[in-house]
Amino acid sequence: MTKSSDPIQPAEGYAGDVTPQTAFDWWQAGQAVIVDVRTDAERDWVGFIPGAAPVAWKQWPGMAVNADFDAQLRAAVPAGRKALMLCRSGVRSIAAARRATELGLEAYNILEGFEGDPDAQGHRGTRGGWRLRGLPWRQN
Repeated sequence: MTKSSDPIQPAEGYAGDVTPQTAFDWWQAGQAVIVDVRTDAERDWVGFIPGAAPVAWKQWPGMAVNADFDAQLRAAVPAGRKALMLCRSGVRSIAAARRATELGLEAYNILEGFEGDPDAQGHRGTRGGWRLRGLPWRQN
């Protein structure tokens, strides 16, 4: 049973959900690879995490599943490391974490994603997310 102090929240079909801070800590310790599953356009226009592996789950336009996802993911995550899946708000990354698990990886979803949930005005970046938590990111 998972304790409330446990950094991993249970999930179905993958290893679990973790906070942005837990993901950052594991990444900095060399235990994991952050896999940014957002589209290339999202990373270019909104921002990215330097050093994260850019492996889109779906691609713009059309949001078709990336046919090369499996091969790109396997190339990005060395044996013995956790795969930390990140998307805009922590939803697409769940599907990507499930697929990574099917491929034999220990995969986690990063809660809140890069931008978090929209606020009452429909704006992102004010209710959670990697950026709001003050973790490293850049913008082109």
